[in-house]
Amino acid sequence: MGRKTKIEAGDGKQDLVITREFDLPLELLFKAYVDPEIVEQWMGTKVLKLESRKHGGYQFETADAEGNVLFRANGTIHEFVLDRRITRTFEMENAPFGVQLEFLEFEQLTKDTSLLNIHTVFRSAALRDQLLQLPFAQGLDMAFNLLQEIMIKLKITSYDKDK
Repeated sequence: MGRKTKIEAGDGKQDLVITREFDLPLELLFKAYVDPEIVEQWMGTKVLKLESRKHGGYQFETADAEGNVLFRANGTIHEFVLDRRITRTFEMENAPFGVQLEFLEFEQLTKDTSLLNIHTVFRSAALRDQLLQLPFAQGLDMAFNLLQEIMIKLKITSYDKDK
């Protein structure tokens, strides 16, 4: 079975577009990006800060069993529209990719399905291509699969009870 996450990366361009349809209501998909406990589960990283608002910021960190930091990322949220849009910067510390600008658009397709479009702009096509040389697509697809599993369980245990 192929990946559900689609990545478009035009030759010589400094951006990419990620598209993924989820079997989740829009509110649950959006919640997966703004609730620190849920972000930690599907991203597999510790959320040090997550201010889900305009001019907010975030910081994520992953460490090994000995406490050595393996991954750290941070950014600033420039636009935040509940259940619709997040515009933010994204920077991985100690990585050669530089700061990226991400435009996340959330769209309701049906009562129980939604679509996420992420348009990411890099400083150069070379930096974008460097990221794409890594197992980026596979890792992103795995993370999104986990996001959907976690949120479906949440929907079953709590979301539907509230309705």
